Amino acid sequence: MAKTNCPVTRDQFWSGVKPLQIELNKIPMTAEPKEFSTGSLGWYLNGKSTVKIGDTPVSVQIGMNVTVIGSKDMNASKKGKLAASTTT
Repeated sequence: MAKTNCPVTRDQFWSGVKPLQIELNKIPMTAEPKEFSTGSLGWYLNGKSTVKIGDTPVSVQIGMNVTVIGSKDMNASKKGKLAASTTT
């Protein structure tokens, strides 16, 4: 499969990104913008909730990554550039 190029730069992402409003089982949640340890950009959310299995409520843990395809291969982040410049 061919690589997908990200249509925005890192600066465009950070200057225009907003939290994502997500609804999971009728529960509103917010995914916050994030740079993942891989260098990819996107959104992350975690939380806990209760859902029913039959008539029995069970506690669940929720974790979600929403990754911008191709963002890992963009130029290094500002954090990465800063770290590289301070080690010389």
